[in-house]
Amino acid sequence: MAEAEAELEAVPPVPAVPAVPARAPERARDRGERERARDDAVAGAAARRGPVLEGLRGYRLIVGMWIRSTMTYRMSFVLTTFGQAAITLLDFVAIFIMFSHVDALGGFTLPEIALLYGSCSASLGLADLLLGNTDRIGARIRDGSLDTMLVRPVPVLAQVAADRFALRRLGRIGQGLGVMGWAVWTLEVDWTAGKVLLVPVMVLAGAAIFAAVMVTGAAFQFVTGDAAEVQNSFTYGGCTMLQYPPTVFAKDLLRGVTFIVPLAFVNWLPALHVLGRPDPLGLPGWVAYLSPLVAFVVFLPASLAWRAGVRSYRSTGS
Repeated sequence: MAEAEAELEAVPPVPAVPAVPARAPERARDRGERERARDDAVAGAAARRGPVLEGLRGYRLIVGMWIRSTMTYRMSFVLTTFGQAAITLLDFVAIFIMFSHVDALGGFTLPEIALLYGSCSASLGLADLLLGNTDRIGARIRDGSLDTMLVRPVPVLAQVAADRFALRRLGRIGQGLGVMGWAVWTLEVDWTAGKVLLVPVMVLAGAAIFAAVMVTGAAFQFVTGDAAEVQNSFTYGGCTMLQYPPTVFAKDLLRGVTFIVPLAFVNWLPALHVLGRPDPLGLPGWVAYLSPLVAFVVFLPASLAWRAGVRSYRSTGS
């Protein structure tokens, strides 16, 4: 026993390990500083881009997310797109059946009405694809889900427009362009450079006018709480009216859709100029080229109404 104790005493003591200073608070502080610097850089970049470019960037990112989600089931996307094109084409089928019993409607032949139908359908389809979900703003106001959009660093209009982006709406655009292409191929028109340019401008400017009406309708829902059907009466209902020639409507209605809600600039006035027909209200031919300017003018009060609606929004508290 004595020998064992002597051996233990002979063993040198183990030196103490120096304590390592705690660096976790420093790392957390550094990480916090890096995150703040990154947030400041993002905010600075957003400020440099401005609200319009920042809204377009946010819209592009949200739309890209929904497109990737849609493309996960590609066969479903193809079938739904084809189905929507077929369903919307039934409107023109009804017009086609009508012309199996008559030769003209309001003095317009089937190809001429096909030009009206195709241009209006393509314009509405394009506006519906880009801003069609704005009619859901009333539901978001009622259930309070709009609050989550207000705290995100993206303009609210961009979020509302891109929400649940439905790529299947390309079906309406495709069938509208197809019918319009058939009409342009069939019509015997004295084509000039101005008329050729007016056809695509008519579709794009018409889409911008419909988009302005959609934004105005969405702004109106901040006051009423839900007015989606009122908005649809001017968009889908207006497109149904524009599919038929203006000569079958009363002049008071024509004045209303020309000078109050300028839906006549979507396709009536440009198409009449392309077809070489006089305007029922006696407007000069150069008015047909004002559709882009009218779209810009209509967007001004629409944007102001939207800004006023967002400022007047009061949360539901839920």
